[in-house]
Parts: sequence; C-alpha cells; structure tokens
Amino acid sequence: MTVAELVPNNEALSPYRHFTRAEWASLRADTPLTLTLDDLVRLKSLNDPISLEEVIEIYLPLSRLLALYVAATQGLFKATQRFLGAEDGKVPYIIGVAGSVAVGKSTTARVLRALLSRWPNTPKVELITTDGFLLPNRILEAERLMDKKGFPESYDNKSLLRFLSDVKAGRRNVCAPVYSHMTYDVVEGEASCVDRPDILIVEGVNVLLAPRMRDGREIPFVSDFFDFSVYLDAPEGVLERWYVERFRRLQQTAFRDPESYFRVYADLDEEETTRVAKDIWTRINLENLRQNIAPTRPRASLILTKDADHRIEEVSLRKL
Repeated sequence: MTVAELVPNNEALSPYRHFTRAEWASLRADTPLTLTLDDLVRLKSLNDPISLEEVIEIYLPLSRLLALYVAATQGLFKATQRFLGAEDGKVPYIIGVAGSVAVGKSTTARVLRALLSRWPNTPKVELITTDGFLLPNRILEAERLMDKKGFPESYDNKSLLRFLSDVKAGRRNVCAPVYSHMTYDVVEGEASCVDRPDILIVEGVNVLLAPRMRDGREIPFVSDFFDFSVYLDAPEGVLERWYVERFRRLQQTAFRDPESYFRVYADLDEEETTRVAKDIWTRINLENLRQNIAPTRPRASLILTKDADHRIEEVSLRKL
C-alpha cells in the first residue's frame, strides 16, 4: 500500500496547518483593535494598500498568537534562570519578516510592531531592517556586486550576526547601521540602537536563509537567532506588477529629488519607465527571489499568502 493510500489527505503530511482568511480571522477572539485609520496611513508602505479589515482579520489574530508565544518564552526563561541560580536578565524575543521585494514586508513589520507594543507583557518593541547591513556602494562597486544588491553576498554578514548575538545576549544599546533609500547607500556615521527590547522585529529579503557549511563546520546565519518568523508570499507575476507600479510612483515622486540615486530615471516617459522597471525586476529581483528568497519559504513559522489585490487569502502556521 502506498503512502497516498495510507494518508489520502496529503494535508496530514504537511508541517503546516492551513487556514482560510475567515478561519484565521475567527482566532482573533476578543483581541481589541488598538490601531486607528490614521495610524494605518502612517504605517503602510508605498503601493501597499493595507486596510483596517486586513488588520482586524489577519494581524490581530497574529498579534494574539505572538503575545501567547512571547509570554510562554518569558516563562521558560525565568524557569531556566531559577534552575541555574542566575541573576534575572532579559532576552528579547526576535521575529523575522521575510519575502520578496515589493511584497509588503515593511508594512507588515510596522503593523506588527504597533500591535505588539500594545500588549501588557511586551511594551517595548523595536524594528530594524537588514538594509543597514548592506555593504557600502563603494565596496559593492569595487567587488562588482552592485547588480547583486540584496543577494546574500552583498551584506556585511559578520556585523549583522554580531548585532543579533549582542541583542540576544541582552546587552544594552546595541546599534545597527542606517540605510538611505534616497541615496541607495549606507549612511556613514548614523546608527539605530536598540536597548534590551521585549521584542525585536528583523525585516529583510534574505533573513530566513539556512546556516551554511564551511570546511565541515556550520556557519551561523541570521535565522539562527529567530524565535518566530513570517514569510509574505505572492505569485511571481503579481510581484512584478507591484514592483513596476511602485517604480512608476517613485519615478513621479522620490526620484525627482536631486539627492536621489535614481534621479537619472525621473524624466523618462511612461513606456521607458516601465521597460526599465521590468528590466531591473528581471535581472536582479526575480533572480534573487528564485535563487535565495523563495527557497526559504518552508523555513518560516508562518506564511501569509497574498492575492493580486494585496489581500491575504491564506495563512499557514507551522505545527509545533
């Protein structure tokens, strides 16, 4: 007898439990809505039309789940401290948010931060993006990696690992570099610091990459430090459309700033703007998605699958 005959429903073999939007929304229970429409306008990213309905049906249940997970982890930490006879300390709960360029990671990370900071056991929630750990443009240019920006090899991984290790060790005032999307480069001399938060959210395209092996030894990676992770998913064709739409909007706004790295694209006509955006998507972002980002999807604790209208239609939660 085959496995398929023994287990007719392959769902039983999946490491995930899958929920429709309605099923997931019912798990909100009595979790109160603590965000207003004005809050949401400030939190959402360009070209990511998130609604209050989305917050109520998707993010409130998720914030409730995470609050339970964090409380359980805090209790386990205290029990371990008592067992070891150690002094009371504080170890932040770290959440990773991954997915393609243009999928809406930044909005998700900011909404989660706002919701989680309103739970009584996690008043201090910080957010950093891995963009600050990109190698400076001068190094990328010298190593011919400018067209690989966002690929694993374009990051200062040692500094990123050191940052996460220090945060997880409960050290005070741990600082990360700051990245400017206007100048498309790391801002020299600027830093964003976190001081023993209850929760740290780490957002980036490649944060779920698996640890690597070198000379028979495992090299740690970002995901080693996560307690929970979220992957935002959407079909490739939809992601391309969102990227092109965002590029067009930026071409009419931010690209016109004299300081913008992309000022060269500001005066292109509509047809040429679309051609350039599709070329960048195909050469860089799609290649990165296929090679590095999408393969990490099965490593996520939770997968949020979007439809063509940015609406999350399915939620997949990894079984414990």
